[in-house]
Amino acid sequence: MRLFTQLFAQLDSTTKTTVKVKALADYFENADSQDALWVIALFTHKRPRRTVNTRLLREWAAELSNIPLWLFEESYHIAGDLAETIALVTPPSQNSTDKALSQVILEIKALAKAEEDDKKSYILSAWNSMDTAQRFLFNKLISGGFRVGVSKKLLTKALAKYLEKEETEVAHRLMGDWTPDTTTFEELLIEDNIDGSISRPYPFYLAYAVEGQVENLGKVGDWMAEYKWDGIRGQLIKRSKEVFLWSRGEELINAAFSEFQQLTDCLDDGFVLDGEVVVHKDGKLGSFKDLQSRLGRKKVSAKMLKELPASLIVYDILEYQGEDIRHLPQGERRTLLENLYKSIDSPLLSISEVINATSWLDLKAVREGAREIDAEGLMLKNMSAPYQVGRKKGGWWKWKLDPYTIDAVMLYAQRGHGRRTNLFTDFTFAVWNEEGKLVTFTKAYSGLTDAEFKEVTKFVKANTIESFGPVRSVNPELVFEIAFEGISRSSRHKSGVALRFPRIHRWRRDKSAAEANNLADLMKLL
Repeated sequence: MRLFTQLFAQLDSTTKTTVKVKALADYFENADSQDALWVIALFTHKRPRRTVNTRLLREWAAELSNIPLWLFEESYHIAGDLAETIALVTPPSQNSTDKALSQVILEIKALAKAEEDDKKSYILSAWNSMDTAQRFLFNKLISGGFRVGVSKKLLTKALAKYLEKEETEVAHRLMGDWTPDTTTFEELLIEDNIDGSISRPYPFYLAYAVEGQVENLGKVGDWMAEYKWDGIRGQLIKRSKEVFLWSRGEELINAAFSEFQQLTDCLDDGFVLDGEVVVHKDGKLGSFKDLQSRLGRKKVSAKMLKELPASLIVYDILEYQGEDIRHLPQGERRTLLENLYKSIDSPLLSISEVINATSWLDLKAVREGAREIDAEGLMLKNMSAPYQVGRKKGGWWKWKLDPYTIDAVMLYAQRGHGRRTNLFTDFTFAVWNEEGKLVTFTKAYSGLTDAEFKEVTKFVKANTIESFGPVRSVNPELVFEIAFEGISRSSRHKSGVALRFPRIHRWRRDKSAAEANNLADLMKLL
């Protein structure tokens, strides 16, 4: 735990990539291989499940600190982080543990089957055997909320430096359904078994938004244009007579989209296809909200399979006849994809349409009509570009439509987290209904500058009507323009609508609350 705590302190104290990479590479050089494997797992969101209810943690921390629970809760609301609150409120310990990180995690996992008294005994003993920094990280692990400012790209760079391997190879090795319980550091990253798991996907290639004028990309003939669909990114793998479907978030989603198992007999082995998972409703492309109702399910009912059938709009091929072909130019991969698609006869797969255009002006016209076919805009792919790892500029660009916007009144504000703990940064917005009352319709927490957040926080403190823990209702005076990508009907919200990717576009200081939009304006966008 000492080495892990030192690593966290180094990572948390800098924003410089080079410093973080060096800190990680040094850690891997000195850490036990099992601890190193758990650090990789933690930094790639493979956290152990929560085994102790956070309500119990709060109660035990208040008891150990000899303060009333309400005072602990108020402290928690101000600090904005449960792990930090417990670490600071509980009596300081002069001890620090020499236990391995992997041992601590094994003990935490074992609590899942323990009685409440045994859990309490273990937690209190752990708190009393750790210094404040170790206790903070222990609390993060025990509560299932461990996060650190290290991207997977940065972790990959550090591992590549330590292992003296190419970043692309390391990125590929980190993909898949592995856990520290199913592999070792050596098996995952060192041994020559990169294709050892037949389900292993490839790292996704991600696009940047078009910057400036699209004409700056050069000749239109150098680019392949396709529609950008509002689904979830997926890789369909067929190896050893088995089919696997992975999301961009590295989740195996076979259970949620079980119909794809029908492709076992339709596809030859040795193929990996990249595309967009979508659902259909009433014979048309379903909304993202419809798609969400399929996600996360361990079993999908026959009724849902019938009402919201899924399919994959395929737009790239990464593996062909068992060979990694990501290095081939986009144009060559597209030809291979089209040839493969001709041999497939299944409603579960469709191939993305290549939009033929002789000028950027033609493509602009096509883009403007994208919403009419439920697309978000266009994707532009350089015909000579390979399939890369992660977000890289130059090969792929997303050319999305301008978002929808609506002017709304702020009704509720909630404190932020981390460095914004003392600011109100999470807001609930409303529009007017036909009866002249404000109806909440969305939440948003991004889009303002730090200076604007400070100004809004000052307003919230001076105009609070009621407090509900970290949430406050405020006088309905401030108007903000809310931008969003899509809108659909929803019976779960009072307004009757749900928004896709809502965020604050700008503060409308020029408008009064009475000038905000109404519910009818939202309904027109459906």
